[in-house]
Amino acid sequence: MPGRITVAGCGRMGLPMLRALRAAGFDARGFDIRPPADLGAAPEEMIDAKTMLAETETLFSIVRDAAETEGLLFSDQRALSAPRLRTLVISSTLSPRLLPEIAARAPAGLALVDAPMSGAQVAAEERRLSFMLGGESEALARLRPLFEAMGRNIHVMGGFGAGMTAKVLNNYVAGAAVAATRQALEWADATGMDRARLLALMNDSSGQTWFGSNFDRIEFSRDGYSTDNTIGILQKDVAAALDGAGAPEDAVGQAVIARLRRLSPMI
Repeated sequence: MPGRITVAGCGRMGLPMLRALRAAGFDARGFDIRPPADLGAAPEEMIDAKTMLAETETLFSIVRDAAETEGLLFSDQRALSAPRLRTLVISSTLSPRLLPEIAARAPAGLALVDAPMSGAQVAAEERRLSFMLGGESEALARLRPLFEAMGRNIHVMGGFGAGMTAKVLNNYVAGAAVAATRQALEWADATGMDRARLLALMNDSSGQTWFGSNFDRIEFSRDGYSTDNTIGILQKDVAAALDGAGAPEDAVGQAVIARLRRLSPMI
């Protein structure tokens, strides 16, 4: 059994994931590295750092990036020093190169699983995320009911780190789709073409993508680029794919990153 679960990183994805676990009957609570004042009205499911360290047995890390992961696990909150901690699940999207480093610094005997997810906030809220899993088979089997509470599609990709590799490769393609779809819509607007008609056509044709087919449901579909929004996270994920592949100068990836960074809000 997973015991007391802490979901660390209760933003757009983490909070609905936490609530899905609680609705399924798991003993789960949330923690966020941001100060309480930055969260507005803190959900009742939230706990402070002291409680997180004292009680956590299974930790889901859903913080934004490598720097926040470092702070949560090793430097600021030092979550891996929690005395009752038995399992770490990394659901943030990071460069796959970081996973062996985390494993080397983790306490002996700690079960390590990487479980990045896909589907955007709407899928988290509807409990139909896709998970890409890496880890030992025993740990994955033990945690499977948790993933089933939060998601609909569960893909076991291999050992620890394989889930992260799959995620950044998936997001490399997703980033290209976002960049291309937004560019096509901008060109359509410039010619006076009805945007909805073009999206409907692409959905039934060779231009079909997850992003285009769900354009009116994805919360970030019309956003411009910002370092602190989902478009910014997506370009970070593309960069993580290039780093993980050892191909930082990949022309397609660099073009996708550049286009994402040029996105302006779409009305």
